[in-house]
Amino acid sequence: MMTAEDSTITLYRLQGCPYCERVVRRLNELELDYQSRFVEPLHSERNVVKRISGKRTVPAIVDRNTGVTMSESANIVDYLDRNYGGA
Repeated sequence: MMTAEDSTITLYRLQGCPYCERVVRRLNELELDYQSRFVEPLHSERNVVKRISGKRTVPAIVDRNTGVTMSESANIVDYLDRNYGGA
């Protein structure tokens, strides 16, 4: 069985962020394994996110399966649907 550490998708998020929750909801609906990384609440201190996506905004995902890194919840949901939605 896969653990969160084995998952190919890492989600960088903030606690209580509605945009992050939108992505979490979609990941769960698609039954995808993912690892959550909670980031600093202060925008100026989100250096981890800046390193991976070039921006300090969340949500951001890294999908090691496809080599894709992206931010913006609408883009992420569209990406998940296209790549994992099976439609």
